[in-house]
Amino acid sequence: MVVSPKELFTNCYGKYAIAAVNVFTMEQVHALFRAGEKAKAPFLVQITPVARNYAYSEMLSAMVQAASKIYPKAVYAVHLDHGNEEHALDAIASNTYNSVMIDASHDSFDKNVERTRAIVKEAHKKNVFVEAELGVLSGVEDDISVDEKEARYTKPSEVEKFVQLTQCDSLAVAVGTSHGAYKFSGGQGIQFDILEEIQKRLPHFPIVLHGGSAVNKEEISRINSSGGALSEGTAGVSPEEIVKSITYGVCKINIATDTRLLWARVHREFFKDTPELFDPIIPGKEYMKANEAFMLEKFELLGATGKANQFIQ
Repeated sequence: MVVSPKELFTNCYGKYAIAAVNVFTMEQVHALFRAGEKAKAPFLVQITPVARNYAYSEMLSAMVQAASKIYPKAVYAVHLDHGNEEHALDAIASNTYNSVMIDASHDSFDKNVERTRAIVKEAHKKNVFVEAELGVLSGVEDDISVDEKEARYTKPSEVEKFVQLTQCDSLAVAVGTSHGAYKFSGGQGIQFDILEEIQKRLPHFPIVLHGGSAVNKEEISRINSSGGALSEGTAGVSPEEIVKSITYGVCKINIATDTRLLWARVHREFFKDTPELFDPIIPGKEYMKANEAFMLEKFELLGATGKANQFIQ
């Protein structure tokens, strides 16, 4: 069952958060829908431009539509993550996305407003929700790479004007998280003073937290034990900070790195432990199982378990 992001965020504000999970493959789609249906938790399926270029947007949309039939009790919406104009306009025209993000956060304030407002104008013609971003996150994800020194926290003094000028529907903010597996290299964590000030200036307006993965140290260790070479000095977003952020108006929490680490761990261990095997279905099943278990835990942490019942007639 598809539910508009506006309805999801209005319902969850200040009480629980919606997991927005990036998908690239069939296994990830299965695991996400299976977990959402089992937990009775609403979720967002996130598709990036890189995923669309890799698997083709038509293939990804077809997988999501098929999953909605296989898991008919799943409550979800489809979102374009980190879109540029080309992908955002295509997603809007396709009639298969409920929400799009236009990421002009690396531009000046005025240019960000201009680009965001143009997408909002087109999206709202089709009742498509628009997420914008103000402030720049550091880190690496897909083809995004921003040096730590260039990362800029969102300025609370700008948020009201930005939302008013663009008429965007939700706002991704830079409050200390980063993309990829290497978060919080300085141990600073989420800047709750910034979140608090943003909430005061934009009461009841849905805030989005990018870079919301936990980056489990055990997963890193297991990957490295099976031939990986990931840095073990990584630090993701702690469960305590995730839960605390919800009370400051964070309605949507993006998850990508954690499911990629799961993929790497499952497949590295499989091929290390059973070098005589080569059938992709075997590790594929293991990955779906691990991903489903991960999502069930994440829904519970975000307080979303059981909340899908509120949207089912």
